[in-house]
Amino acid sequence: MVRLDKFLAEMGKGTRSEIKKYIKQGRVRVNDKVVKAADLKIDPDSCLVTFDDVKVAYEEYVYYMLNKPKGVVSATSDNRNKTVIDIISKDDRRRDLFPMGRLDIDTTGLLIISNDGELSHRLLSPKYHVDKCYYAVVEGMVTEDDVDTLKEPVNIGSEEEPMLTMPAVLEIVSAGEDKSEVYLTIKEGKYHQVKRMMAKINHQVMELKRVTFGGLKLDEKLKEGEYRRLSEEEVSMLKDPSEQSSSG
Repeated sequence: MVRLDKFLAEMGKGTRSEIKKYIKQGRVRVNDKVVKAADLKIDPDSCLVTFDDVKVAYEEYVYYMLNKPKGVVSATSDNRNKTVIDIISKDDRRRDLFPMGRLDIDTTGLLIISNDGELSHRLLSPKYHVDKCYYAVVEGMVTEDDVDTLKEPVNIGSEEEPMLTMPAVLEIVSAGEDKSEVYLTIKEGKYHQVKRMMAKINHQVMELKRVTFGGLKLDEKLKEGEYRRLSEEEVSMLKDPSEQSSSG
């Protein structure tokens, strides 16, 4: 059982204070009866709740795929910049949504927005080694020697405080004197890891985009700044560890 105002807030219908006003205005019905008590206890699985005559369906967890644009921070709130949560429309937004992991403000691509804390922990925990593949445009010509170097652990920290990466897969898409295009698949999510790894082999990152996360691939139909719900199959893919090692 849960309070009516809490349920409606979690389903994204407003803040608790806003919802209390809506309830007093008679805009909320439970089992076809107008209710005026915000603290009414309901069973979301069995009660029919409507807001402005539209059914409010209970969902414990929601999952969105976002093609993150540049200039947006991977956070739930920020005093200076627009956040990835701000991109989610009011109809889809819930108070408990958060980004699973982070992409730098100038990095684009696949980001999962959800309220499933357990899955987030499993996907981000170092012990599960979930693959993340990035497309990058870097300065200079990437060589097979670079590919071999990143197959082994590299220190992206300092001599005083070393930080060794796990072996990574670097795939050369194109290589020129001025710039190269590559895919880099890593199994961790250390701070600025891709940029630091590429800098370690003397290639500064000019453009960076995450294209896969676990077994999930960025939907090519999504333009930057657009999002959609994950399908049941995609959610199952994220939850199944056997599928999470297949990306790259």
